Amino acid sequence: MLLRVLKKVLIMTKEEMNNRPKTGTTTIGIVCKDGIVLAADKRMTAGYIAYDKVEKIIKIADNMAVTTAGMVSEVQLLSKLIKAELKLKDIQTYRKSTVKEAANLLAGIVYSNVRKMSMIPSIAAFLLGGYDTEGHLYGLGIDGSVTEYDNYTTDGSGCLFALGVLEALYKKGLSVDEGVKLAVKAINASIQRDPNSGNGILVFTLTDKGVKKVMDKQLDARLEA
Repeated sequence: MLLRVLKKVLIMTKEEMNNRPKTGTTTIGIVCKDGIVLAADKRMTAGYIAYDKVEKIIKIADNMAVTTAGMVSEVQLLSKLIKAELKLKDIQTYRKSTVKEAANLLAGIVYSNVRKMSMIPSIAAFLLGGYDTEGHLYGLGIDGSVTEYDNYTTDGSGCLFALGVLEALYKKGLSVDEGVKLAVKAINASIQRDPNSGNGILVFTLTDKGVKKVMDKQLDARLEA
């Protein structure tokens, strides 16, 4: 009986995976000599454009933020969890967590979540940027993997279009201001080509001065009569 139930759950999960609404985004992280730049588009899709003003970059500590990609409910929950876990860890250890510790903590949560039996699969990926003694950039895959980058990375359905711009224009040792301009160019390239990315650009910087939103631009394509 139990085997039949499990088989039914697995079949339904496969069907849901095949038929679920396609989601997409473009998120970018760039390592600069004086900090980290995170950028993302603002479109949420569910087979159609569900919302055009989504905040895909979330501050999780005074010196850290994440970009989000995947199922909205999943990334919202995990973002709240990592914020709470970091605050609790800081209280318990009497010190601020490092960016590396935060990345490994969030990766552990993602790893645990994705391996739970569920009717709705866990799909959530993050780019985590932060500044402690220097800037750090980590990519966290939907399987809970952790990769530290010393130059740049991108995620989401529009990542290949953004990656072409980053490959061509990124230079080691660029400033945060130069990184912001590069991030905007890369997101714009994705918006032009990827139907699941669009509607706006959000850019954050992470430096020794903390987390700062430096751009929140809405792209309105409506025509007025």
